[in-house]
Amino acid sequence: MTDIASEVLIERLAAWGVDTVFGLPEDLRAAAEVLNAGERVAILAGAGALHAREEVLAVADVLGAPVIKTLPGKAVIPDDSPYAVGGIGLLGTKPGEELVEDCDTLLMIGTNFPYTKHLPEPGKVRVVQIEADPARAGVRMPTQVPMIGDAKEGLAALLPLLRRNEDRAHLDKYLKAMQRWRENMADLESPKRDPIAPQYLMSRIDRAATDEAILTCDSGTIATWAARHWTIRGERRFYLSGNLATMAPGLPYAIAIQHAFPGRQVIAFVGDGGFAMLMAEFLTAARHRLPIKVVINNNNALGQILWEQMVLGYPEHGVRFAEPASDFSAWARSCGAYGRKVTDPGQVDEAVRQALAHDGPALVDVDVNPDEPPMPGKVSHDQAIKFAQAFLKGQPHKAAIATTLFKDKISQLGW
Repeated sequence: MTDIASEVLIERLAAWGVDTVFGLPEDLRAAAEVLNAGERVAILAGAGALHAREEVLAVADVLGAPVIKTLPGKAVIPDDSPYAVGGIGLLGTKPGEELVEDCDTLLMIGTNFPYTKHLPEPGKVRVVQIEADPARAGVRMPTQVPMIGDAKEGLAALLPLLRRNEDRAHLDKYLKAMQRWRENMADLESPKRDPIAPQYLMSRIDRAATDEAILTCDSGTIATWAARHWTIRGERRFYLSGNLATMAPGLPYAIAIQHAFPGRQVIAFVGDGGFAMLMAEFLTAARHRLPIKVVINNNNALGQILWEQMVLGYPEHGVRFAEPASDFSAWARSCGAYGRKVTDPGQVDEAVRQALAHDGPALVDVDVNPDEPPMPGKVSHDQAIKFAQAFLKGQPHKAAIATTLFKDKISQLGW
């Protein structure tokens, strides 16, 4: 957290009458008692813990607790940490979903995660919550110990009271599960897939970007690819519309962040639908000489709506655009920026690297497979039934979708 952000938070807490030093020993003792008694502790960390990486990792180590990260909190700890199990929800990981079902104690840090169907069932776990806003404490889950204040200071005050859990079986279980998950995700990042796999496109961005890069993202299927294939390492950050799922924030987010951090590499990973809504803002970036990099995941469709229709059990309707796919690289060049259209998998890596190396604003428009489904980390029985119903009711592209799913499984099997 920046000094300005810290000052704002402290002023707001003070206005609420909250002591950010956590001056209530009974709350700390009660929280420690719950966490020390847990046999299978999990941590759910959100955006309110972005400035508390070292403290989150220290608590996770003492408790032997795997860490789930919300999407706004993706940068709380590195993705290659032995404690990281990814996220939960439709864009989450299978280990993350399984941990929610398995844990007996949950420590929520700096999060107001709104999708309660993906949280543990009320009454099945004991909950400790560190939350800066008193109005949000206990809103999502029945909470044994709500602690009001800053996440970093709260964890630091709590840490000396925690007893080290020497049994690492719970943590090791999810470490192995995440190793399998990462291998499966890597298998989907194949340069041999044609049309271009969106997972491959995101992996090329991830590999070419610096360790200080900031990625912004639209809402939609692209959020799935970014959540799973953008790796938090070093000082990387990740921003998207986590609660509202606003359709086209990636580009304006990138412009604002580049203004705020002129020395950082800023990349917007956006969809063709979202970019079409706010493409005039790329001219804004060009005129202000902001060196943002825009990569368009062009599936020539409103992808998220397409898959939502199918998950609800209906064939897709009115969500695909007419061929040929738009070429937004021409617009970038007309703005005086770097622009390149990519339709061949063999061109992806070079195009992304050239754009990131360009001294100024740059845009790469990549035609990706429109039939690549953003499958949940763990498919529920109800989701599978609804998906099948969509096929039976006349899904128009069921052959292409089935072929893509088959190729995904083949890639994961290493065939």
